[in-house]
Amino acid sequence: MTMTSDEPAKAEALTPDAQRRTAGALLIAGPAIFLLAEFIAAAAWTDPPYSYTHHFISNLGVHGPSTLFGQYMYSPLAWVMNTGFFLFGIAILAGVAALRGLPGRHRWAALVPATLLATGGVLLGLFPGSGEAMNDGTGDFHALGALAGFIGGNVLAIVLGSMHGRVGLSLRLGRTLVAVGVIGLVSMVAYFADVISGANVLVGLIERGAVHPFLIGLTCAGVSIWRGRSRPSATG
Repeated sequence: MTMTSDEPAKAEALTPDAQRRTAGALLIAGPAIFLLAEFIAAAAWTDPPYSYTHHFISNLGVHGPSTLFGQYMYSPLAWVMNTGFFLFGIAILAGVAALRGLPGRHRWAALVPATLLATGGVLLGLFPGSGEAMNDGTGDFHALGALAGFIGGNVLAIVLGSMHGRVGLSLRLGRTLVAVGVIGLVSMVAYFADVISGANVLVGLIERGAVHPFLIGLTCAGVSIWRGRSRPSATG
């Protein structure tokens, strides 16, 4: 079977579109992995029921039984949450790496926080935050992973929102991404203040304020990128 002279050009023309769809799919997959793992692990925690407003997210990755910061931890499907921790940031990093329209410093501006997020997720998955972990020293790695995840995910949302034109996002979605990133960083500060003070008031809800907004924002960005048309790089 012979190929006509314009067939290679057609195949090459499809490549940017396929790359765009791959980037979008990965930016959807990463948050979906996290949220689905969180839901499954929380649903399996029934005695007493897991609370999204009271319990730490990390509790879902501790099989236990264990206690930390006054919270009892016993997650029957801890491996599901830890797998989600490990994979979600890697998927998002792969999606950012596949984005088109980010040359030079713009690409690094997105890759650095994405790498921080992926590294944080891996640390969270490998070093569950149990009470025993805080005593044997591995809890430090878990804490670093959480900090890296909070900062990396929210800064990534702000960066992508600021460069919306270059990655094919609307101005409205770009502003939304910046907003959710700022909300996430403010929530992160409030979360650490809540934990350090020992108040633990709605600590699970506040922690999710530092995580869920950027996950939802990146999902929306992924959908927009996956559905959008290929376009030349633009400023933004």
